[in-house]
Amino acid sequence: MAGDEGLRALLDAYEARDEREASDVRRLAAAIDSVDLWSRSSPLHVTGSALILHPPTRRVLLRWHTRMHAWMQVGGHFDPGETDPLVVARREAEEETGLTDLVEFGPTGNTPVQIVIVPVPARHGEPAHEHADIRFLLVTERPDDACPETREAAVRWVTVADALSEIEEENLRELLRRADERVA
Repeated sequence: MAGDEGLRALLDAYEARDEREASDVRRLAAAIDSVDLWSRSSPLHVTGSALILHPPTRRVLLRWHTRMHAWMQVGGHFDPGETDPLVVARREAEEETGLTDLVEFGPTGNTPVQIVIVPVPARHGEPAHEHADIRFLLVTERPDDACPETREAAVRWVTVADALSEIEEENLRELLRRADERVA
């Protein structure tokens, strides 16, 4: 499939930070040859997401996800023909926040900061499934330009400490800690 070799190379080069992440990376790598990871109809499929940072203020931009009833990073599904998780993460970030100056954070460029498989509950005729989410850090120099895609999908800037105090999902808490390490 288109993109499988690029995904395999990304996974081979990625350095997991703990055994849980290493397990998710191994599971995703093993699925490349047996599952259409690019199709939203697959029970396990790849998504791209980003945590948007404003390093001078050490704040992160969170988006309200109505489906998950939680404040989270921005991101989403691959469109037909897309095979680069960073392209997907940046496109989704721009669509969901209105920010057009987003660039990769730090010297690692297009290297993901986290890879995690997360469960997605069934809803509106869609069965429960899993996202193999490939996560990046993006920065903006114009945080005041952020605006929600819709009224229901509010966005807000918060410090990492404030985000950590209210977010319960451990994989997102780990993403926030990794972002905080990089801006320190």
